[in-house]
Amino acid sequence: MTTSDVAPDASTAIRAFCEHARFRPFALVSPGFEQCSDPGGTYDHLHRARAHPQAPYVAIELTVESAEAPVTAGLTAPDGDGIVVVYHPGRRRVRIIAVVDGERHTLRSRRVRADVQRLAFVACENQITGVIDAGRGWRPAVTVRDRVAALVDLRDPETLSSLAYTWGTRGRGPATLRDITAGVFGMTGVRDPHLVQYADGEPYLRDGKVLVTMTCAGMGFFTQAHWGVFEIDLRRPAQMRQVAHLFTRRDDLLLGDHAGQIVVDGDECIVVVSSWGDFTPERGVHVRHTTTGLDVLDGVHILETERLALPTRHSAWDPSLTRIDDRWRLAYVESPSQAPFRFRRALAASRAGAAYPDDLELVGTDTAHDQCEGPIIARVDDE
Repeated sequence: MTTSDVAPDASTAIRAFCEHARFRPFALVSPGFEQCSDPGGTYDHLHRARAHPQAPYVAIELTVESAEAPVTAGLTAPDGDGIVVVYHPGRRRVRIIAVVDGERHTLRSRRVRADVQRLAFVACENQITGVIDAGRGWRPAVTVRDRVAALVDLRDPETLSSLAYTWGTRGRGPATLRDITAGVFGMTGVRDPHLVQYADGEPYLRDGKVLVTMTCAGMGFFTQAHWGVFEIDLRRPAQMRQVAHLFTRRDDLLLGDHAGQIVVDGDECIVVVSSWGDFTPERGVHVRHTTTGLDVLDGVHILETERLALPTRHSAWDPSLTRIDDRWRLAYVESPSQAPFRFRRALAASRAGAAYPDDLELVGTDTAHDQCEGPIIARVDDE
């Protein structure tokens, strides 16, 4: 890029990509991040576990072996307040119910065509989804967000800390439930892949495997997604394993900011990420950052970040950071409009020897395109 608008260069080599493999990661409860696991039994009551969600991105799965009473799964407080998914076997109906200050609210209800064999409660931000398996695999049956948010904000740390994983019945008859699992929500797919790298752009390897940050798509759109780290053996990419879930705490809320990059610099990790966790077209998007330890590459983390000053007056996302010739280069997306969406590539650079967040200056903007995102800085043929 130059200081003027970027245009295609006829001398630039064109490199083609071909499909190597195709697969779609999917998990309700993220493997390896289970907080509760119970073989189950016969219930005539609600069982409230000791475990609490760490962020408002969780799931509960269970198998319905038999049921004479409505089966419940969700999050509840000691006083009975909370939000749950309820399956009524006699009526073949799935409901989302919130109890606030002791008052019961039915937020969404739907009749299903066949007996439910497995039931799941999924929370992605304030969006609650009842997921069922009636013999054809997991399918969403009911979902609701705005009516949830009007009653309770699961993003509030104090509210979330009062809720625990809950399953069973409400005492109107027995239900036999098996294979109960609860924990961090996994994904309905992934996007925004970015190699974890060293500052100079070299991939960060661990036991011969690359680490990749990706957005874990949720049961909804931007705000229902969150961020994760995956370990991938490039010879067997479909066997990739998630090793970290990353969330953000800002403005006194727990959010699923995503679409970013982790750069290993010495014994620290630079984290740059996009503020999709509370996106609205009016609020827009910006890039946030923090520096933390190498332990961010494993486990569940709540990151404290701050806004990164970029040389743009527009919304920005998809940061890509690399140090070249003693200067940090930061590629990002610049978006003059989010309704409708228009977005283009941009590049900023620091002064020689400066830290990555200091005095970033614009190198160039690709005004020739208005649907171009996800820039990645890569070394090709030693350039």
